[in-house]
Amino acid sequence: MSSHFERAQVLAEALPYIQNYSGKTVVVKYGGNAMVSPDLRNAVISDIILLSLVGIRVAVVHGGGPEITEMLTRLQVPSHFIDGLRVTDEATMDVVQQVLCGKVNKDLVSMINRQGGQALGLCGMDAGLFQAKQLAPKYGLVGEIVEVDPTIVQDALDLGYIPVVSTVAMGVDGNPAYNINADTAAAKLAVAMRAEKLLLLTDVPGLLRDANDASTMIPLVHASEIPGLEMDGVIQGGMIPKIQCAVEAVRSGVHNTVILDGRIPHSVLIELLSDEGAGTMLTL
Repeated sequence: MSSHFERAQVLAEALPYIQNYSGKTVVVKYGGNAMVSPDLRNAVISDIILLSLVGIRVAVVHGGGPEITEMLTRLQVPSHFIDGLRVTDEATMDVVQQVLCGKVNKDLVSMINRQGGQALGLCGMDAGLFQAKQLAPKYGLVGEIVEVDPTIVQDALDLGYIPVVSTVAMGVDGNPAYNINADTAAAKLAVAMRAEKLLLLTDVPGLLRDANDASTMIPLVHASEIPGLEMDGVIQGGMIPKIQCAVEAVRSGVHNTVILDGRIPHSVLIELLSDEGAGTMLTL
């Protein structure tokens, strides 16, 4: 079979998915290996540009944990974590804001633009996009989002841009800014935008029945099954907050959330535009 024929087959398979998602909003939480490896990064970025070009409204939300840790180490500021969250004092918050809203955000915007997309960098503090209060004193300046105003993201999409959002929020309780978990921010934005789908890129194949066996991935989970899976120990560790975000999103109107393996090149396209799909889809 010729490669031309195979390509045509792939495009023909993608057509109904493109028609289904055209004009709808997809929120992609971008992080993990897909952010660190140049090849994976280029694959994700080209996927996002392609989706945008075929009429899908893609908003990107990113973290930047490794980059923050690297800068803190360089400045000899110690890092502490409680419950998987970075304890954020004022010195750490300064670095978080500089790295997330500055370097990481603008590097990502630049990469999308260089590959032929039209990206616009936003911070959660811009136009009151993310508004937050302190989550708990033990975490320091880690925030809990209390309100999302997605107007600026919607406006960017209406103008044909790919909005790229860093997860620093405006404080509404006396502190000027808060560090926000990127999965949480992406889920809150997806709800506020009435998104069709939320994609959470991770460094695992999806939700596994056996954490040591990739072949035990569960392709589809209903929100009602989550408590049982937690009791059985299937959902544990770092997967707990991801699943909680996914459940909140689908219960608040997002059609479905997918925990997607960001280590697979073009996993975003495989999930959205093929019969195969990738990762674990969570729905009502």
